Amino acid sequence: MAAEFSPIGLLKDENEAQSPPLPATPSETITALVHYYRGEMGRMAGWRDRIDRTSNWAITVVAALLSVSLSTPASHHGVLLFAMLLITLLLFIEARRYRFFDVYRARVRRMERGYFAQMFAPQAPFKPNWAAPIADSLRRPAFLMSYREAVCRRLRRNYCWMYLILLLAWALKISSPVLQADGRGTRQVGSLSEVVANAALGPVSGWLVIVLVIVFYALMAYAALHKEPGEGELAHGEVHV
Repeated sequence: MAAEFSPIGLLKDENEAQSPPLPATPSETITALVHYYRGEMGRMAGWRDRIDRTSNWAITVVAALLSVSLSTPASHHGVLLFAMLLITLLLFIEARRYRFFDVYRARVRRMERGYFAQMFAPQAPFKPNWAAPIADSLRRPAFLMSYREAVCRRLRRNYCWMYLILLLAWALKISSPVLQADGRGTRQVGSLSEVVANAALGPVSGWLVIVLVIVFYALMAYAALHKEPGEGELAHGEVHV
């Protein structure tokens, strides 16, 4: 009697044939671990490179708009305000990239702490379940930090200095007659009313512009000084991004 044909059994056999076998010996496991470590290092390095590119764009924007604004009296102080907006946009882009980078960095650091550090210099107590968080992350990838935390961290690392430079340049621009289109002489602005008048932006009064800049920088200062309760990978050592 001919054997009965089963599509389910055939599909199961095809899936089993296509699936690669798991490591069966310690040497195969180590080989697979090394290749996986290389892969995660490559992904982490790729996202790190994208983060550095965004920072380089931000530095280029600051340098270019500073030279445009301060090199000639004909340029308006609104160029520096526009630079602040561009830097903020780049900060948000970099924070998004940083969240992806943090996922792959966490995997790499867990392997380094749990396996390679113990291999080079064993210490007690040893945690044999160091790979469990990596397996959970591979089965269901998820961000390890919020978008707000990423923005605060990148602001604290790099962007706070760019904002400070732009603020000083803007204050110099609105307080120095030499840097105004109709400036005469080399004296500084002698009264607050002149500073407020120079800070005007078209139909927007100078007082409103100054208040908006103060509020904006107050938010940036709070974000730069604010730290989340959990530092994630930053809690393990001082070398971090």
